[in-house]
Amino acid sequence: MDREYLVERRKLGRKVSFWRALAFVIALFAIIGAGLYAAGGPQLERRQAHIAKIKISGVITGDEATLKLIHDIEQSNAKAALVVIESPGGTVTGSEALYEALRTLSAKKPTVALIDGMAASGGYIAAMGTDHLIARETSIVGSIGVLFQYPDIVRMLDMIGIKVESIKSSPLKAAPSPIESATPESRAAIAALVMANYDWFKGLVKDRRHMDDGHLAEISDGRVFTGKQGVALGLVDEIGSEQQALAWLEHERGIAKDLPVRDWRRNGLAERWGLTENAAHLVRMAGFEQIGSALEALGEVSRAQVLDGMLVLWHPSAP
Repeated sequence: MDREYLVERRKLGRKVSFWRALAFVIALFAIIGAGLYAAGGPQLERRQAHIAKIKISGVITGDEATLKLIHDIEQSNAKAALVVIESPGGTVTGSEALYEALRTLSAKKPTVALIDGMAASGGYIAAMGTDHLIARETSIVGSIGVLFQYPDIVRMLDMIGIKVESIKSSPLKAAPSPIESATPESRAAIAALVMANYDWFKGLVKDRRHMDDGHLAEISDGRVFTGKQGVALGLVDEIGSEQQALAWLEHERGIAKDLPVRDWRRNGLAERWGLTENAAHLVRMAGFEQIGSALEALGEVSRAQVLDGMLVLWHPSAP
């Protein structure tokens, strides 16, 4: 009995060792496969004919990663580009750079913008860089205007007894400053910059949306509109979703409807696999809402610059 028992134990041990080894080999190949896909899988997919899908989200700063991604789509075998926009805007120069990159792309491949939730101010500038604008009925569009804000802490400094001295080469150097009360001259200088950028923004809308001066004046007072209102006002071409965007590419640009839609993401393993968004979602499901929001913002903070200077930005707290 003891001998038979030992034989059975040896047989069982061999089976367990076999399955352990097999599980290890499968796990090893899975890790190697995932690594190879992360390193080159998307590039292999992009060599095939497809529709490139890119998402412009968060505050627009004209970051190099996004501009390079658009340039790579231009050089790829993508037959068209679907640009999904979810942005309140950002800096004037960043929005201009993004607009120009999308116009360059549009000169080579058909492009269509899908305003998924918001394309306000700089987000709307980016949308105008494409050939066709589609929004959902409840999307937010517009906010045609330019903003320059600065803090004034002069009274606070007086209350705590701090005085800051400045030696300047001229009165308008570093003006306006948070530690000095703005003079009429400094206000006028900044206002001139704001109006120059505002005129540029309005000229862009007039040219891209084919508006006369009277109609442009009605919709360029900084207000936001719904997607449905935007269609009636000429800011948006049609109401719809990704389905309508792909249908437009098929009917108006001759793009085959059976082409696969490939997501294009910035370089970086976490962003390419959407790990930040997925992690935020899981944390929210666990009930930690604030931590989830912080994780969701992590990808944006890691690539954003400090907002400074002229802004084309809309938010309920920033008119």
